[in-house]
Amino acid sequence: MTATARKLPQKPSVDIATRVEALDWPQIAAELDSQGCSVLKNLLTPDQCHTISALYPDDAHFRSRIVMGRHGFGRGEYKYFSYPLPDIIAQLRPALYSHFHAVANRWNEAMGIDIRYPAAYAAFLKRCHEAGQARPTPLLLQYEAGDYNCLHQDLYGEHVFPIQVAILLSEPGRDFTGGEFVLTEQRPRMQSRAEVVPLAQGDAVAFAVHHRPVQGTRGTYRVNLRHGVSRIRSGQRHTLGVIFHDAK
Repeated sequence: MTATARKLPQKPSVDIATRVEALDWPQIAAELDSQGCSVLKNLLTPDQCHTISALYPDDAHFRSRIVMGRHGFGRGEYKYFSYPLPDIIAQLRPALYSHFHAVANRWNEAMGIDIRYPAAYAAFLKRCHEAGQARPTPLLLQYEAGDYNCLHQDLYGEHVFPIQVAILLSEPGRDFTGGEFVLTEQRPRMQSRAEVVPLAQGDAVAFAVHHRPVQGTRGTYRVNLRHGVSRIRSGQRHTLGVIFHDAK
């Protein structure tokens, strides 16, 4: 499937690929290896955040809407974008993937998993689509006061890219309070470790989708990760989820 980006009116801004390339990728890779997550500061401008958030009421941009309470996922709702994706998201996926795929391959090698990810994002997406995973997975989440997102994993089929990104589109303290991003890590024969990741508007958190390797005293072992969002105390919170594998 060829996805042509949907054109959206927006103010002039720095090119997405330029912003991605300007990030400290050695530091991001090191944090992903040591903690399972890393903050990508100022990935989007405030104007870009507003542009994406403003799409939520217009169902023409989306393929489905999920009300979390109906499925036991928490409280709040989200919508999956349809193809063609909006420009910003269409640019983000390949730009970020170009840096994450090396980390993903190193993780799989360390965990004894045979799967390797191609350097070109288009090649990975083709792999998904040929396996019947052709529905786009980027999503826009909307939370109101009292809403939250239960701990979960975004697995949509056989082909799963092991890193994903969540971008905070709202401004903490002004648009909402509460609503922290939470990551938990289940270690073998040990209690779970929790990580709360503070984000500013336009910041992203990159994190492990399912599991990651950890070096122990007896070699490398896998830890299982889940992510969620704590209760919104007041206001409204929008988040963009960028998942690299598509869904069946």
